Amino acid sequence: MARMKFLCDADRCIECNACVTACKNEHEVPWGINRRRVVTINDGLPGERSVSMACMHCTDAPCASVCPVDCFYTTDDGVVLHSKDTCIGCGYCFYACPFGAPQYPKVGNFGSRGKMDKCTYCSGGPEEDLSEAEYVKYGANRLAEGKLPLCAEMCSTKALLAGDGDIIAEIYKERVVTRGYGSGAWGWRTAYSDTVSV
Repeated sequence: MARMKFLCDADRCIECNACVTACKNEHEVPWGINRRRVVTINDGLPGERSVSMACMHCTDAPCASVCPVDCFYTTDDGVVLHSKDTCIGCGYCFYACPFGAPQYPKVGNFGSRGKMDKCTYCSGGPEEDLSEAEYVKYGANRLAEGKLPLCAEMCSTKALLAGDGDIIAEIYKERVVTRGYGSGAWGWRTAYSDTVSV
């Protein structure tokens, strides 16, 4: 079974925000929430890098670990989703997530901010696939239609990759080797294990 992952190639991202716009439009995400955002480091300086960030659908998701009502679950494809019916809006997942993925849909006092919202990897939620109830709560279920997340499909430079983690890793490995970074690249052995030779 494929394990779905995102990867953003910082050497290719041009901070166009097409991924952010595509996500908001596809899922009719409320004003004030961005399930995906582009973060730029060293803006305007030599070495500037931009990275498109959203929920990374962690293997051992910290949001799921701290949730007091167990509203988070992992699908067979490795996508971390949550149930808005179970969520109490406590915000523990917001503080636990290193990527800032879970967000409140409203601003206000505790209890008035609503249920948490996060990237669904375009795979809906616990309701029946492609149902009206699923779309209203979680947005489009592109995975059920056999498609990849729209944010990755709309990336003009193909900096944002989505799909089977093994295939994504192979694509990125080829890019790194082509650029000439090779096995000297930071994190190479961690990302591709010691068995990979270049």
